[in-house]
Amino acid sequence: MVAFNIYNMLMIFSFIAGYSFITIEHYTKINKATIALLMAVVCWTIQFSNTEWLAEANNNFLAEHLADISQTVFFLIGALTVVETINQHKGFNAISKYVNFCSKKKMLWVITFITFFLSGILDNLTTTVVMISLLRKLVDEGEDRWLIGGAIVIAANAGGAWTPIGDLTTTMLWIGGQISTLNIMKVLIFPSLFCTIVSTFCLSLSLKGNFEQKNLSDNVEGKEPLGAFILGLGVALLVFVPIFKVLTGLPPFMGMLLALSILWLVTDLYHYKHEGREHLRIPNILTKIDFSGVLFFLGILLCIASLYSAGLLTQLANWLQTYIGNLPIISVIIGFASAVIDNVPLVAATIGMYSLEQFPTDHNFWNMIAYCAGIGGSILIIGSAAGIAFMALEKVDFLWYVKRISLPATIGYLAGFFLYLLAI
Repeated sequence: MVAFNIYNMLMIFSFIAGYSFITIEHYTKINKATIALLMAVVCWTIQFSNTEWLAEANNNFLAEHLADISQTVFFLIGALTVVETINQHKGFNAISKYVNFCSKKKMLWVITFITFFLSGILDNLTTTVVMISLLRKLVDEGEDRWLIGGAIVIAANAGGAWTPIGDLTTTMLWIGGQISTLNIMKVLIFPSLFCTIVSTFCLSLSLKGNFEQKNLSDNVEGKEPLGAFILGLGVALLVFVPIFKVLTGLPPFMGMLLALSILWLVTDLYHYKHEGREHLRIPNILTKIDFSGVLFFLGILLCIASLYSAGLLTQLANWLQTYIGNLPIISVIIGFASAVIDNVPLVAATIGMYSLEQFPTDHNFWNMIAYCAGIGGSILIIGSAAGIAFMALEKVDFLWYVKRISLPATIGYLAGFFLYLLAI
């Protein structure tokens, strides 16, 4: 066991202090990427200062972790660029005609199911932004729109949990070798779908009557050249990424780079002759990517890697095994914690705490972590990127979400997890 010394105490304090600032970003107005990068540098500086570790060992630790982390960062950049390319071509506007209903309940259910399956193909954050944007065109401001928006957050998080590219935490587990493509889809699709159905049913009890149907021809933004084709091509390329990994054995980020390169080639060949289409080409689209989010991810993973290198995560895993021991309970706790703490560091810490020797690929524990960490964040509006996007777009009050959405989200979360336990 690693000795618990002043260096370890300083590292823990730095992590807790830094993460406290991250959770109150909306009050301090300090971008969370700033804090995450600072945390990473401080924690690794402490680790290198620890006289119990040789400089050569620390350099090896850092190089090994950076090699793993960079794969996920490149994957994320590629995925964000592909999705933003579809968005710039206004490909997502084609969905609007499928959700324009007068019946409040019918709109709720159709939007929920589209969100669930779209999130599995894209990602939960992008899907939430797309669906909330469409909802704003279809429904006037008010509590009904917020209720459907809450259902979108739940469905986006649940839909992202059952595929390797639908949620960042599931992607991390997939790239790390903890889960495989077909297995995670097979074991989590029904629990995730059941979670969505149960939560949506609870929310539907509050919706009665009809909306005034909107004239989409006046509200939907203009089309862009090649919009429908780019939507189809982009989705097909994203779906092909896990297939490419199975066929070639190459890391997932290589498949995502292949997808990006094909899309880049197609858009360059089609748009280069036309003036006024620079905004549809990849170099311009790259300027619209949220690289602060990528840097936040990099900082958090580097910080977690320092805790792992110091042996602190191993000690935490031993404590959980000694005093709790029950893997489903540990998973549920992690899910509830993700409603308060971002699920990225939670899953990164869990990966560091438990090795593949202890729990091999596709072990039930990793499946439960993918479900709980991905879906548990729906319980509070600050618990997921989808919830934060909903809050930013609709100016939803934290307490309103707690009163109207948290209970249906919790019921659905536990119902889906119980279904998973029945199936194993």
